[in-house]
Amino acid sequence: MIGNVKEENLTWIAYASIAAFSMAAADAFVKLAANRISSSLGLLIYGCCTFLTGLGWTLWNYTHGVPQHARPSGFLCALGVGVAFSAVTVCLYRTFEANAPISVAIPLIRLSGLFMAILLGLVILREPLSLRYVIGIILACIGLYLVVTK
Repeated sequence: MIGNVKEENLTWIAYASIAAFSMAAADAFVKLAANRISSSLGLLIYGCCTFLTGLGWTLWNYTHGVPQHARPSGFLCALGVGVAFSAVTVCLYRTFEANAPISVAIPLIRLSGLFMAILLGLVILREPLSLRYVIGIILACIGLYLVVTK
């Protein structure tokens, strides 16, 4: 244990941190690309990149003996990921084509998504709720209000 953080938590925290950095980079690149490329062509390029990355990773795993499997429910959920991220990409392009400021639009999008994920976790997945968690949600709501209303 390191401080109050268990070592197994460090792995997912590292991946989550890289994901956050990658999301921020993607947001910045979409903002820079908006009005310089059509949103449909931007989505196509995004799709090509994710396809090639996925193909490369799958082939790497296959050549290294990592078993590949998919249940129908897993396939449908993965398809949902693709559809959802494609919608995110299109909507980000459209948001920035409308000249939304990145410093307001992205916090609105990310924190709204955060609240939806919280509801999913609490209501559908029955994840535990604590007073500390509720305080965090309230502070995040206050923060979102302060950011959006500048």
